[in-house]
Amino acid sequence: MANIQIVETSLRDGNQSLWAALGVDTARTLSIAPVMDRVGFKAIDFTTSTHMGVAIRYKKEDPWERIRLMAKATPNTALQFLSTGFRFISWETASPEFMKLAFATLVRNGIRRFALADPMNNADSNIACARMIKEIGGEYVVAALVFTVSPIHDDSHYIERARKLAASPDVDAIYIKDPGGLLTPLRARVMIPAVKAVIGDKPLELHSHCTIGLGELVYMDAPEWGVSTLQCASGAASDGISNPPAERVVANLRELGHEIDIDDEALAEVGRYFTRLAEAEGLPVGRPQAFDAAYYHHQLPGGMTGTMRRHLAEGRLAHLEGAVVEELGRVRQELGWPIVMTPFSQMLLTQAVMNVTGKERYAVVPDEVIRYALGRFGKPNLPMAPEVMDRIDSMPRTRELRQEPVMPPLAELRKRIGPELCDEEFLLRATMPAEQVDAMKAAGPAPQTYNPDVAPVINLLRQLAKHRDIACLSVDKPGFRLDLKGRPERFKATV
Repeated sequence: MANIQIVETSLRDGNQSLWAALGVDTARTLSIAPVMDRVGFKAIDFTTSTHMGVAIRYKKEDPWERIRLMAKATPNTALQFLSTGFRFISWETASPEFMKLAFATLVRNGIRRFALADPMNNADSNIACARMIKEIGGEYVVAALVFTVSPIHDDSHYIERARKLAASPDVDAIYIKDPGGLLTPLRARVMIPAVKAVIGDKPLELHSHCTIGLGELVYMDAPEWGVSTLQCASGAASDGISNPPAERVVANLRELGHEIDIDDEALAEVGRYFTRLAEAEGLPVGRPQAFDAAYYHHQLPGGMTGTMRRHLAEGRLAHLEGAVVEELGRVRQELGWPIVMTPFSQMLLTQAVMNVTGKERYAVVPDEVIRYALGRFGKPNLPMAPEVMDRIDSMPRTRELRQEPVMPPLAELRKRIGPELCDEEFLLRATMPAEQVDAMKAAGPAPQTYNPDVAPVINLLRQLAKHRDIACLSVDKPGFRLDLKGRPERFKATV
C-alpha cells in the first residue's frame, strides 16, 4: 500500500471553480493560513497570474502582499504558483526575460513550488520554464500533462511528453492535470501506469475535478498505478465542479489500506472554515455531481465554468448558457482541438458567445482567436477548419495583427513604464490597465482578519449604514443586545 500526500487547492482552484475566483481575498486567506500549515499538506495550490489580476481588478488588493503574508503564515508548507505557458497576467505572449523576472519576483515574495501547464502540452516550453525557475532559485517544479479527449490526444501523446519532461533535471515531478474531470477509471487504468513507467523514480501527481462524478473514483485507484500525491479541496470549496474533497478522499484511501500522514483535526478545521465562509457570504457549495456523457462535447473545465456563469450573468445572457456550451464544442473542433484550459478556454468561450449572439457565426472574431490562428500561442494540434481560417484571413484586423510587434525588450519596457518602479509594481503595470493598479494602490493595505461567524452581521450593518433615515438600530437575542444610536455613519454602540 502507498504513502499518499495531499496538495490543498481551495484557495486557488476551488475558489476559481465554484466562486468564479472572487470568493477569497487576503483576509479570508490569512485567517485560515495557520491551520492549513498544521495539516501537513505537501503544498498549497495558492495562486496564478490570473488570480493576481483578479485581486487587483475586483478586490483592489496587492497580490504580492498577499503572497508575502501567506508565505510568512505557512512556513512549513510550500505555496504553489500555476503557470500556463509563457504568459503573466496578460494574455499576451511574454518574452523569456519578462517571464524570468516574473518567476524571480514570485520566488522572492515566497512562492516555493511551481506547476507548469502549457496549454499546448508543449514539453519543450515546460522544460524551458523549469530551467528558468531553477536558475532564479525556485525550489520545486512539477510539470503537467494536461488531459483532454480529442482525436489526437491518445495515450501515446501523453507518454511521449512524459518521457521528455522526466528527462529534464529541472523537472522534479510530473502531474496529470485533468481540468475537466474527464479521465475515466478505464482510461486511467492504462494511461497512468504507462506514464509512470516512462518517468521512472520521479513522483507522479494527479489533479482532477468532480464535474461529472469521475475524479474521486479515479483517485481511489490512482495509488495502485503509481500516483503518490493527490490534489484536493476542502469543505464547501470542494466537490461539484471543483476538486475531490480532501476529508472524504483521505478517509476512503485509509479504508483501502493506504497511509496518509496528516493532522486530521486540522484538516477538519480547514473544511469547516471554507463551509462557514460559503454560508456567511452566500457562495455556492460544491455538491456531488452525476455522470453526464454530454459533457465530453465541450469539456469546459471546472475553473472556467464558474467564470463563464459570472460573465454571462454580467452581460444578462445567463439564459443562453446551454446554447453557448453547445457552440463551444463546435468551435473547439473548428479551431483544431485546442485543450480547453487557460487561455484557450477563454478564447473558445468568447468566440462561442459571439457566435450565439451575433448575426452569423464568426461574424466577429476576438483578437486572441486571431492571434491563435496566426500561431502566436504555438502551432495548433490540427489545421483549423478551412472555412474558418479563410474567414479570419479575410478580416482587416488579421492584417493588422500580422504586423503586431512582439513584447519589447525588458529594458525598453521598463523605460516606457517607469524605470524607478520596483519589480512588483513594474510587472503589474506592464500587464494591467494603469487605472486598476492606481485604484489598488489608493485602497491601501488589505484587511488581514476575517471571521465567517460575524461576517453576516458586519455585512448587514454596512448595508444599513447606507440608509440615512435610520436613527436607532437594535440587535437582540438571548444573552446579547446591541443598540446603535445616532446617524448611521456615526452609530454609537452599547452592548
